[in-house]
Amino acid sequence: MTDWTSGYVAGIDYTFDFHRQLTPALLGFTATAQGLRHGLDGENLTYCELGCGQGFSANLLAAANPHIEFHAMDFSPSHIAGARDLAQEAALENVHFHERSFEDFGETPDLPAAFDIIALHGVYSWVSQENRQHILRFIADRLKPGGLVYVSCNTQPGWAAALPLRRILAARAEQGSGPLPERIGAALEFARQLAGAGAGYFGRNPLAADRLEHMKSMPPNYLAHEYFNKDWTPFFFEDLAAELAGAKLSFAASASLLDNLDEVRFTAAQRALLDSESDPVRREGLRDVLLNEHFRTDIFVKGRLAHTPRGEIGAWFATPLALARPYGGGALRFHHRGQEVPLEQAQYAPVLQALANGPATVRSLLDQGVFGTLAWGGITRMLTVLAGSGCITPCLPQEGLERRAAACRAFNLAVCKRAEEGDALRFLASPVTGGGVELDRFEQLFLLARSEGLETPAEWADLVWRILAPQGQRLQHEGRVLESEEENLALLRARAGNFAARRLPLCDSLGLALEDSRQAPGLENAQHAAA
Repeated sequence: MTDWTSGYVAGIDYTFDFHRQLTPALLGFTATAQGLRHGLDGENLTYCELGCGQGFSANLLAAANPHIEFHAMDFSPSHIAGARDLAQEAALENVHFHERSFEDFGETPDLPAAFDIIALHGVYSWVSQENRQHILRFIADRLKPGGLVYVSCNTQPGWAAALPLRRILAARAEQGSGPLPERIGAALEFARQLAGAGAGYFGRNPLAADRLEHMKSMPPNYLAHEYFNKDWTPFFFEDLAAELAGAKLSFAASASLLDNLDEVRFTAAQRALLDSESDPVRREGLRDVLLNEHFRTDIFVKGRLAHTPRGEIGAWFATPLALARPYGGGALRFHHRGQEVPLEQAQYAPVLQALANGPATVRSLLDQGVFGTLAWGGITRMLTVLAGSGCITPCLPQEGLERRAAACRAFNLAVCKRAEEGDALRFLASPVTGGGVELDRFEQLFLLARSEGLETPAEWADLVWRILAPQGQRLQHEGRVLESEEENLALLRARAGNFAARRLPLCDSLGLALEDSRQAPGLENAQHAAA
């Protein structure tokens, strides 16, 4: 019988994660910030995720974007079964999961003829060349003209020093017997023995030694899928672009917004070197050398269309933005790749204060006068920095907000109910942003308690303790496990109080409340401000 895994790790399931770069509104914002046209504000949109893992990102995005039809595939039966289970629990009708290989996915019955977005996160570097050809053929056949592809991959030269380490680990695990997690642990211990014995490789490659040390904090299921597949290819960008060009794709931008700002990424001397390279593909390869890049998150497009200057300004004007983290006033420091990003408080504070009242379009912010005398180029640069640093986020228009809120409530309730058993799912869906917001297990349970009619933080904490105590779970504080009920309750009440004061107002403004008997607090403000 043919090996259905094609050399990919199948002995341990992948992690449950949400990847912000997959968010349609963010992909559209990135295109706009690069002066490119996109059709993601149109009707009847379709979205495909190749290699969806546990399917959590696809489920969350489907809840937050009920106007988009989602299809997601993975070769793992357990991944697809779990993804379908969550979709059914959340009553999602616009997401479809397919247990398929890359080779036969295009033969799936009832698949849309073409997609507006095709996304691959954590896939392209970890599959065989044969499977990459299947992926490229699917993209060539199924991506609409003007459509976007998001692809992440490991990159050279950043992985150069660690290539032997990965080979050592994979080979040692392959030699062993027993369950994969045990073989991974044995392989890591063997590599540490090599380092401890003074192996010259580790002595002359401190980055590899640092990476090995960092692996101690990584969960086994992440390590398995990152390092222990049969196929593992860190790409030079020129090679990646050449492969994708076979599907008529051209590079558009990095999905990491700050990486698109040369003045943020590079020194003056480095920018001079980059400016001497006119070919955009070779320029990106040179960029990776300057940064010693090891991982890229890129957007490619099938048919690159630039805005006219007037059209670009119009696209910016129509872009709604929302506050993504609380802002209490005062100065903020922005860093990217170890460098400080110069941004004046007098410029960004009025923007953040205005968005504290609810989402607003760039046109609305202009009408409010929050940009002062800043020139247009300075305005777009500042908004890109604020979005890239996670202070603000692009969001969806007012139209359809109530429908999105209903879908998100059902999904978020399903996620928070699962928080009663564990902490695997760490994101809720926002009907305002169309993406995910990270909340830990306790914060999810506080929202759940609030949805059940408990009004005070003390009551929320008491409910959480009634869930944790029978499970034998205890909190930790300052490295110590709290054993007594009094200590656990005191810490839970402190956390609940802090959540009510700091995080809850933002959760409400982003539509994360679980109550279905009344409109979520803050949603009315969102509707008004986005107009």
